[in-house]
Amino acid sequence: MKKNIIFTGGGSGGHLMPAISLILKLEKINDFNISYIGGRNGIERKEINKLGIKYYPVFTGKLRRYLSVENFIDLFKVFIGLIQSVIILSFYKSKNTLIFSTGGFVSVPVVIAGWIIRKKIFIHEQTSRVGLANKICSRFATKIFVSFSDSLQFFPKGKTILSGNPLREEVYKTSVLKIIIDGIVINDIKRPVLFVTGGGNGALILNELIKRNLMELEKKYFIVHQVGKKFIDEYRLLKSENYLPVEFVDQIIDLFKIAEVIISRAGAGTVCELISLRKKSIFVPLKIAQKNEQYHNAMAAQKELGSIVLNEDDLLRIDLIGMLDEVKKSNTDSLMKNDVLKASDIIITSIVQYFS
Repeated sequence: MKKNIIFTGGGSGGHLMPAISLILKLEKINDFNISYIGGRNGIERKEINKLGIKYYPVFTGKLRRYLSVENFIDLFKVFIGLIQSVIILSFYKSKNTLIFSTGGFVSVPVVIAGWIIRKKIFIHEQTSRVGLANKICSRFATKIFVSFSDSLQFFPKGKTILSGNPLREEVYKTSVLKIIIDGIVINDIKRPVLFVTGGGNGALILNELIKRNLMELEKKYFIVHQVGKKFIDEYRLLKSENYLPVEFVDQIIDLFKIAEVIISRAGAGTVCELISLRKKSIFVPLKIAQKNEQYHNAMAAQKELGSIVLNEDDLLRIDLIGMLDEVKKSNTDSLMKNDVLKASDIIITSIVQYFS
């Protein structure tokens, strides 16, 4: 009889990507029947459907730590989502079923429903500071996996495991695929490559930092700058022999490997990928991120690799060229040596042991 693993979580790529990484590995094990419970309109629905995984949409409501009229509306949505989740999960036998949550507000009604009808629950926390959803879900979980050692303090010792963050398989390969952007083969660039990214949507503050320093940067680096859809028209006008603005980069892991220096926001997935690649980087955490979680993520990279962490308010006063030179010296022979135990392997071993 096949074992059922029901994933839940979403609302952002940070919650979704660990789930996808685990799903892709679990699919290679024939013993598992995998499905997903997520939001009706969340990013997770589109991405999970691409994988051909059975998807159950439920109502969700945002969890807020402050008073708002919307809290009452969303509380009603959460209640509906809870009822929907109970109905969905009731079709799965408890002894053959495991719920795996990667956080986000969509996970709360699913986890509570699972606990009500006696399903086993594993959760994973991506950030160094705990989100409210996972704080709630941890009360009902059998096992809790965390990406950063700093997160251990927020969960009960007896059921918490430091696993790391499940990453894309490309991170663990020392090979680099050919990267072609606007007809340019980035692998063939002779000068040091600087990669700047504010995430998929770009970041105005990072874009402006590069624009202010562009003349000096072009003297020493070939710059690949992921500016985001909103800003691409403006920055395309600045394109030159050594400056390549792009809306979005598909092969971001390969570009991480090639780049001598990276300037980035500090989402948990990005930080964990760069730590695994042993890439000392320059992080500019998003100041308004919940509980300043990006700052703490970046500080984990500073502790591990000596990465530089900058506050948004300091960007007008820094010696950017000097910082880049410092980081570049540290990144010689920085590709990961494939002797690191993968987070996905640690988690999947625990899943297999549960069903044994």
